[in-house]
Amino acid sequence: MQVTFAIICQTLRQTFGQTFGQTCQRSLVVTAYTFTCTLTMVTAEAVQAQSETNPLLKIGIVQRFGERSQDRLTLKAAGGGSLAVTIPTADGKTQTVTSDRLEVEISSQPLALPILDEKIVLSNHRSFENAAASAFHWREQGIETEIAQPRRWQVWAKRDTYGLILLRYLLFYSLRSQGKFTVQMDRRIISQKPMPSLIMGGFRYNRDRADISSSTGVIEVSYQKENKSEITNRPYAGTLRLQPNAHQSFTLVNNVPLETYVRGVVPHEIGYNAPYAAVQAQAILARTYVLASAHRFKVDDYELCADTQCQVYRGLEDTTETADRAIADTRGLVLTHNNRVIDALYSSTTGGITANYNDLWDGTPRPYLQSVVDIVNRGNQRSLDISNDKNLKAFLARQQGFNEDGWRNLRWRREGTLAELQASLKKFLRFSGDNTTNFNAIKNLQVTKRATSGRVLELQVTTDTGRILVHKDEIIDAFDPPDSTFFRLEPIYENQGGNQVLSGYAFIGGGLGHGVGMSQTGSYNLAKLGWSYDRILNFYYTDTQLQRLRTEYYLPLQ
Repeated sequence: MQVTFAIICQTLRQTFGQTFGQTCQRSLVVTAYTFTCTLTMVTAEAVQAQSETNPLLKIGIVQRFGERSQDRLTLKAAGGGSLAVTIPTADGKTQTVTSDRLEVEISSQPLALPILDEKIVLSNHRSFENAAASAFHWREQGIETEIAQPRRWQVWAKRDTYGLILLRYLLFYSLRSQGKFTVQMDRRIISQKPMPSLIMGGFRYNRDRADISSSTGVIEVSYQKENKSEITNRPYAGTLRLQPNAHQSFTLVNNVPLETYVRGVVPHEIGYNAPYAAVQAQAILARTYVLASAHRFKVDDYELCADTQCQVYRGLEDTTETADRAIADTRGLVLTHNNRVIDALYSSTTGGITANYNDLWDGTPRPYLQSVVDIVNRGNQRSLDISNDKNLKAFLARQQGFNEDGWRNLRWRREGTLAELQASLKKFLRFSGDNTTNFNAIKNLQVTKRATSGRVLELQVTTDTGRILVHKDEIIDAFDPPDSTFFRLEPIYENQGGNQVLSGYAFIGGGLGHGVGMSQTGSYNLAKLGWSYDRILNFYYTDTQLQRLRTEYYLPLQ
């Protein structure tokens, strides 16, 4: 058995003290096993770039197929064509079956011996951005990591490195002894495994992977969404692959060229009535975003998802002539900073001022994602400081003069009773892996840190058992009412027996989403005023350049 010697010694030192490191030998005899150790420390891994300017992407369009026994996929070639389905055979080769239709069901296969599926979950997060920052900090402590998204984003101790039970438990109990109680051991005993059944031409093939292509170049995919009765039916260009993922289920991956992928994003992200320059700006951002983010699902062997955790992608469904023309007119254009594609974040509505990157997430600052006032005639005053209560209240009281005038999410008021806030906070703590913080009642909410952009950096919750601090974008998960972190709090009281008793809170704020980068609704107004797409992008992104795509531009972000 090969294990990482340096990691074993480090973990033992953490558990038993530094002096243990002086006696840690290159051979450890534990029970009946002798472990030969090799040093393999990896601190960063590059994302493999394509050599072409229209690279082939791998997009997970059905991410966790097979988690439910009733999961079912139906695939057909568009236009009456045929499908070619390539599957592995028992002798290690492949065979290709041609059919006009492919049905995929899930069956359970019993295992001869149960297997232990176990991993260490180091942290849980609402967003990939904070998961990436957390992974970086764990690596600084010498712990190799990988990022996954079973539901919330998680940072795992790298399974290949900590594959041995001894090493895994040494690390886990070492971290727990240091007071890191949100570190969890995710453990499942698996006695049967799901297996896709591929039904074609009256035959059933039990295979854990398949490559599917269409004679017409387009494949129609029907899938019933989780907990929903309707069945989605969407056409996808390129090819498809059904493959295992890291969660004991399967992913349907669309292999699609970049420019075709952007066709499936732009109309669904910017909307169907957007003015042309706004659509062009969205096309450039969609192209830039996917290239900067193509490492998100490395653990599952694809690059990006197709929902709002990434950017919405719906294949060739409801593509429009306007969006297609905007994509063609901007073909190959990406937004860069220092000759690298930027982390091209954007959101629906900012509330009149965008946020700095670190107002929402930890990690390396993005100098091009700086707070800007979302007003046309802002002059030389690119941003404002509205971190104090007086300035914030005055700004939120303002209803007009913004690029987002007329949009309902420019300003909002959302209320939550104490019972509702308590329930959502308890759910958040449970999903965050915190099984030690217990309380019965919320006594007070208070914003204790606020960014210059007005976003809440830290929310202090006083309960009957102590204080809980919730930070940055995690606040949106912890409490249901607010649509963004751009809000102020107002207590709500009710009369009980002649006394005014706290019954809940009003969240009074603006914006929808994280508020970083371009406001999609704001871009509508700028485009209607006659602004070009490059001027719109320059308005929202600081010190960036538009460049034609070259492979060296899309290096991995740290």
